[in-house]
Amino acid sequence: MAVAAQAELLIGWCIFGLLLLAILAFCWVYVRKYQSRRESEVVSTITAIFALAIALITSALLPVDIFLVSYMKNQNGTFKVWANSNVTRQIEDTVLYGYFALYSIILFCVFLWIPFVYFYYEERDEDDASKCTQVKTALKYTLGFAVVCSLLLLVGAFVPLSVPNNKNSTEWEKVKFLFEELGSSHGLAALSFSISSLTLIGMLAAITYTAYGMSALPLSLIKGTRNAAYERLENTEDIEEVEQNIQRIKSKNKDGRPLATKDRHALRQLEEKLRTLKRRDRHLEFIEKSCWTKFCGFLRPLKIVWGVFFILVALLFTISLFLSNLDKALHSAGIDSGFIIFGTNLSNPLNMLLPILQTVFPLDYILITVIIIYFIFTSMAGIRNIGIWFFWIRLYKIRRGRTRPQALLFLCMILLLIVLHTSYMIYSLAPQYVMYGSQKYLIQSNVTHKGNSTSFIPKKCDADAPGDQCTVTRTYLFLHKFWFFSAAYYFGNWAFIAVFLIGLIVSCCKGKKSVIEGEVDADDSDISDDEPST
Repeated sequence: MAVAAQAELLIGWCIFGLLLLAILAFCWVYVRKYQSRRESEVVSTITAIFALAIALITSALLPVDIFLVSYMKNQNGTFKVWANSNVTRQIEDTVLYGYFALYSIILFCVFLWIPFVYFYYEERDEDDASKCTQVKTALKYTLGFAVVCSLLLLVGAFVPLSVPNNKNSTEWEKVKFLFEELGSSHGLAALSFSISSLTLIGMLAAITYTAYGMSALPLSLIKGTRNAAYERLENTEDIEEVEQNIQRIKSKNKDGRPLATKDRHALRQLEEKLRTLKRRDRHLEFIEKSCWTKFCGFLRPLKIVWGVFFILVALLFTISLFLSNLDKALHSAGIDSGFIIFGTNLSNPLNMLLPILQTVFPLDYILITVIIIYFIFTSMAGIRNIGIWFFWIRLYKIRRGRTRPQALLFLCMILLLIVLHTSYMIYSLAPQYVMYGSQKYLIQSNVTHKGNSTSFIPKKCDADAPGDQCTVTRTYLFLHKFWFFSAAYYFGNWAFIAVFLIGLIVSCCKGKKSVIEGEVDADDSDISDDEPST
């Protein structure tokens, strides 16, 4: 029987290993696609690939977790023969240690590695900065992030989730109780609090970028881009008009008199505009003559099909999220429980689909992978359209083949946080699936048979199920250790839906994008490559 248990465990981890390799390949291609060819740095590239890969690997552990707890039980609600308490604990601990390792690496990346590399390259932009100065400055700023991480771990570790039974206990007994709480949870609360804090930031990033990208990406595929030849013709006319205006202003000082301040200011603006237009002309000429552009023209019908598919998927997610949130609003235990619901009262499409697919492994794995990749692409579309801002100041633009090392690190940090939040998004869409998978437990039937025999019928596990009959996934323990984070995620889901609808209206009202959208802009805040990206 133990052999059967090991076989079940091995299947899940083998699929996870294959997915790990696919994730690494995807991250390498993705980062290389956007990094600047002129400012490519090995350290920043490795950091970006590693950080994004760790986040995706952590998300890939979710279906493994669900698969393992589901395979402990038969469909009739009984435990499998090999699933005794020791084997069950071993499986739970294996997944738990996996989460501990991955989440610890994420904390290391977010609070130490990425800040150090980012500020190292920021300091390198100073002309007179030596290597030693770069390292010292990077360490100085990284120390601040390390302090924040330490505070989060301490708060999570020493804020008890329960209170001492004896209200008359001394101060020493209260302190002792805190340490006992920390020891009993093996640091789970501390790590959960830190990761939940990052997930909360990821929720804000998802509301900003993913929600908008879910509408911007499909509609841009459906609408397409403007014709390069017509756009270049318009640009040529603009160049001629600007050149005429420049000549008109310059003609004012033919007699040797200096130009007025107003004219000098206008002349500088026109010359800057002319440089931008000429850069646009070079890019448009390259695009117009590119074989790739002609090939994309043949793929236009396929892009429309993909656009329609993506908008349908976006609507499916939004409707599922709305129904799930509505279910929590009507039937949950309240805000002080994190809006936990006992059972499912309002079913949504994904909540019904995932448990069905979970019975045929790895179909649910494939669907979750598709969901995560979909969130990555829609988030990327949102970031490309909006850019990376600090309040009203644009910090960086994300452009294919022209993204600076600092912007690349920012990009992967944002995507890492969004992927962290994806686990809770999947829980919001299918709470029963994330908590218990396809587990069932036996309840006493109301029907009495002859001889006063008692019969039992299987019922799907939910939050009201006995703790010894249904095994909760380790993912759920990390997601719902603190009720106030769950409450924040609940309200964040409403904001996500609202931003998606607003973005959908805005995207519908906007016209076709330029064929070189975002490639050449007068207000670029980062160093721009002059060569057109291919």
